[in-house]
Amino acid sequence: MASSEDRVKQMFEENLGRPASPDVSAADSGVSSLDAVAFIKAVGEAFNVSIPPEDAAKFATLRDLINYVDSHAG
Repeated sequence: MASSEDRVKQMFEENLGRPASPDVSAADSGVSSLDAVAFIKAVGEAFNVSIPPEDAAKFATLRDLINYVDSHAG
């Protein structure tokens, strides 16, 4: 089974059409804020994790999202 990091990176590349770099911000990757919100929602659904907007707003990098998923997944 793939790690959560591998799964999130794959989702990023498939959904946003950009290479996934865990330590780069979405904005630095050229992702719009609307696309970033939709992506965070998709990741939450894929991992069965509820990600409230106030928590999502704190994600500076993809790694922050991955760490959140790891710490909140069932």
